Amino acid sequence: MDNWNAFKKNNMNLSESEEGSLKGMTFAVKDVFAVKGIVAGAGNPDWERTHSSATEHAFVVKRVLEEGATLKGTTHTDELMFSLNGENIHYGTPLNPTSIDRIPGGSSSGSAVAVAGGEVDFALGTDTGGSVRIPASYCGVYALGQLMISFQLSV
Repeated sequence: MDNWNAFKKNNMNLSESEEGSLKGMTFAVKDVFAVKGIVAGAGNPDWERTHSSATEHAFVVKRVLEEGATLKGTTHTDELMFSLNGENIHYGTPLNPTSIDRIPGGSSSGSAVAVAGGEVDFALGTDTGGSVRIPASYCGVYALGQLMISFQLSV
């Protein structure tokens, strides 16, 4: 179910382990993370059309799945992650669950909206200049950004 237009692809229900510290939790990933069998479109249909599906999961996606969480889907982002508004002309703007007449913030808009709207327990996004922290603050949820570690987005 996607009451907030948060998801590009939803109802994936992908799980790889029934054990682990995240057992029973659901999550979503921004449409830039490699998910095996899915094309990461970066919010742009031309990008998606001209790229291939991932042959394996991004490291961070794999680790979260190994810890027992279930991936519900990939979430919308600003086109090519190029805005802090959360708007996408191609797929529509996710609705801000705390105030539907306001933008959700971006570029990890769908990730923040999916959590704020109760669609998933947590979500993964990317944050170079506030792309996780801004939508989280607009949507009334917590975010961790600018970690001093890096995660591999693709294979």
